[in-house]
Amino acid sequence: MTIEHRMRKPAIALVGFCLCITLPVNADTQQAAESQPSNTLAIEQSATERIDSQTFRADQWGLDESEWQRYQSLLQGIRGSVSPATLSPLEVLGIHARSADERRRYAEQWAVMMRDDAERILAFQRAYDDAQRRLFPNGLLIDPGVAASTKPDQGLAGKFVWQSSDRVLFFTDTQCPTCDAVLERLVSQIKQFSGIDLYLIDVFAGEESRIRDWAASKQIDPQWVSEHKITLNIDAGALGKVSAHTGLQGKDLPVLILRRDDRLTPLPVSRF
Repeated sequence: MTIEHRMRKPAIALVGFCLCITLPVNADTQQAAESQPSNTLAIEQSATERIDSQTFRADQWGLDESEWQRYQSLLQGIRGSVSPATLSPLEVLGIHARSADERRRYAEQWAVMMRDDAERILAFQRAYDDAQRRLFPNGLLIDPGVAASTKPDQGLAGKFVWQSSDRVLFFTDTQCPTCDAVLERLVSQIKQFSGIDLYLIDVFAGEESRIRDWAASKQIDPQWVSEHKITLNIDAGALGKVSAHTGLQGKDLPVLILRRDDRLTPLPVSRF
């Protein structure tokens, strides 16, 4: 065996040893390299979805990206701490407007959106009323047969306390300043009872737009109408029926009737 041949063997062994210890390292590196594109893709997809969601929400309120970002930033300060969660982005930006022009622009956007929403709510209310008349032609929402007697209900003696299930039937017309003042005071207590059913005695079938205009002028919250916290109704003789069965004397407006359980009891306006 030549010297040259003897010297080649260690070299072969060394190469073999190097391969044995480097193969695992190469495998780990390859696995990490393969997983990196997958992780990057997931992160990018999540970020894209988040941006798309924010863009969609901004578009819903008629805002651009910078306005939406400013709205989000304002929520991190005092506005997010002291205001209800239902405060709209337009209201937040309007409250924190940086100029009179900006304040007016947000106020106009909000007024248009509220008007449009009131239109939708009242349209559904009309459809609901039509469905009630069509499906239940002989059924009365207010059943005079179970109305309270003419004597004052014992529950109203002394200091009056609301019950959570109470509803108030409020009869008014579109031109009654006294009614408006009483309604404002009653609405200020609305969280203490179930709600108010408003009846306009000078509005007739086919004049629903007058109800809409009247409700908007009194700043009745469309959300309350949507949730039936407040209902808007045409009188259609309801006041006469209720008065006849409760012994209500006189029809000076407003007329307030407490509906508690199955009893209808006149509420003195002086309580409000």
